[in-house]
Amino acid sequence: MTPPVSDAVQHSPVSAPEPKAQPLSRIDEARAHARSVVEASGTSFGPGMRILSKERREAMFAVYAYCREIDDIADEEGTRDEKIDALKEWYVEIDQIYQGNPSKLTGIALAEAIVRFNLPKEEFTLLLEGMEMDASGPIQGPSMEDYLAYCRRVAGAVGMLSMRIFRAGGGEHEDRFAIALANALQTTNILRDVAEDAEIDRLYLPREILVRHGIKTVVPAEVLQHPNTKSACAELGEQARTYFQEARECLQYFDWRLARPALLMMGVYERYWRALRDADWDPTRPVKLTKLQKLMSAARYMLAPPLQDKTT
Repeated sequence: MTPPVSDAVQHSPVSAPEPKAQPLSRIDEARAHARSVVEASGTSFGPGMRILSKERREAMFAVYAYCREIDDIADEEGTRDEKIDALKEWYVEIDQIYQGNPSKLTGIALAEAIVRFNLPKEEFTLLLEGMEMDASGPIQGPSMEDYLAYCRRVAGAVGMLSMRIFRAGGGEHEDRFAIALANALQTTNILRDVAEDAEIDRLYLPREILVRHGIKTVVPAEVLQHPNTKSACAELGEQARTYFQEARECLQYFDWRLARPALLMMGVYERYWRALRDADWDPTRPVKLTKLQKLMSAARYMLAPPLQDKTT
């Protein structure tokens, strides 16, 4: 049975005080820095950010830059202790932001967004916890409980913050949409990257699913070559389909037009889901989408709410 989506967190946000006045040149530098991080990454989120108003776009750039910088800490070379120490610096920076004293360029950019859109501190902390899970790894065959906890941190937190910036956050259905879609995107991403993750000794496929399909090892290279891995991936793919459907059902309860950037990502990742299914969930078969395929999928979802299941 597919586990339920983690309950959306209802926050009593820790309001950040107005940050201490920064020279205008420093604020401009911080905004430019965040924008450059997004542009350099080539992220699929880029087009979705561009349809936002200037203030909301700058806020999303700041959130993305934060995610990119802490993700790089977890993924790049270095010892576990070095990575954990670097992440601890960000815990301090987040505390400083909520005290009105950011020091890093990305922190200054975030401070503006946090005050303007009343972004909850807990979500930034959850993101750091997710990076700690990777930095302390490598993650190999996590329990389903840990898998969902990981998704909530590295993807759900981004969704919760984004929905508030889009003006569509804060209500029960909006939060459930954010968490369900985050689980769908992250699970699809994990299924797409099984082979790539195995190269760095990571395996995010949940242990319970592996066991159900007769896979007793969690060594990434061994799982990649196991004849039953395709069926294990298919089961996790069915969970992703359920998450997409839950996100879709939530759209009827709020103004879906405010969530267009999220729908853009939904369109692209449901297209990835179908490509993975068409590849028989074989993790050794690379699945790629052309730029045109991504643009067409995104455009369809942004023009009308996808009320029907697009994974079939």
